[in-house]
Amino acid sequence: MTDDPRISHPTSFPDEPQQPRPGLTAEMRTKPDHGEDSYVGKGLLKDRIALITGGDSGIGRAVAIAYAREGADVAISYLPDEQVDAEETRAWVEKAGRHCLLLPGDIRDRDHCASIVERTVAELGGVDVLVNNAAAQTMNEGLDSIDDDEMQGAFAANVFAMIRLAKAAAPHMKPGSAIINTTSEQAKVANKTMVVYAATKGAISSLTVGLSNLLSSEGIRVNAVAPGPIWTPIQPIAKTPEKLQTLGQDTPIGRAGQPAELAPAYVLLASSEGSYMSGNVVAATGGVPVS
Repeated sequence: MTDDPRISHPTSFPDEPQQPRPGLTAEMRTKPDHGEDSYVGKGLLKDRIALITGGDSGIGRAVAIAYAREGADVAISYLPDEQVDAEETRAWVEKAGRHCLLLPGDIRDRDHCASIVERTVAELGGVDVLVNNAAAQTMNEGLDSIDDDEMQGAFAANVFAMIRLAKAAAPHMKPGSAIINTTSEQAKVANKTMVVYAATKGAISSLTVGLSNLLSSEGIRVNAVAPGPIWTPIQPIAKTPEKLQTLGQDTPIGRAGQPAELAPAYVLLASSEGSYMSGNVVAATGGVPVS
């Protein structure tokens, strides 16, 4: 593998078929890189317990693999239709010698948010890291095409669930624990075809600062990661095969990112290596400025 970031990963994704929601890694023709063959742990999260929403695939799977190799036990939540991807993630976590708890369900359900925290504490022994990663991506052509139910569902999954999960997890967190939210470059660039999605991600960025201000006095750090175009199952859902061929080529680096390239940021923010970082949004956008 070359160190040149422009060509270290695929620069186009030809002949990738579109998928229905929720999208599966198992059905992708060009498989994302989650760090399966590259991530090497350093014991930065030894014996910690992490709950990762959307941990079955994409960024969530890359984070689960990295956390396990850093010494953490992992619980992952995901939609029931994503079971095949969740099983694959669990296999990688267990290959690293750590426990993996599978938590199928819909985080738009407030009771499910409380339940997955309770099960993580009961079955793994606590929760030291909460990664709010799961999201619903909505697309629009114009204002008239924005569906009200879809809009409410997006805010329920992307924003309300984060608040409910933080509310449920924080009482179990000791000083030194961390909450990491996944926002997006869309919080700042707000593509005209992603109005609702961008609005939810802007809310997440503000929520991250607010939670940091609220929880720092308890020794709990709260940060976010803002990805740009990343090669995950969400891409074949939202984009045509023609658009996938040029995904990410308009970034300064000139290509889409891979989930494995984001995992180190989540490790930093979860570990004592990031002990003076709170209230930050870390950009992983291929060079697109978001500050």
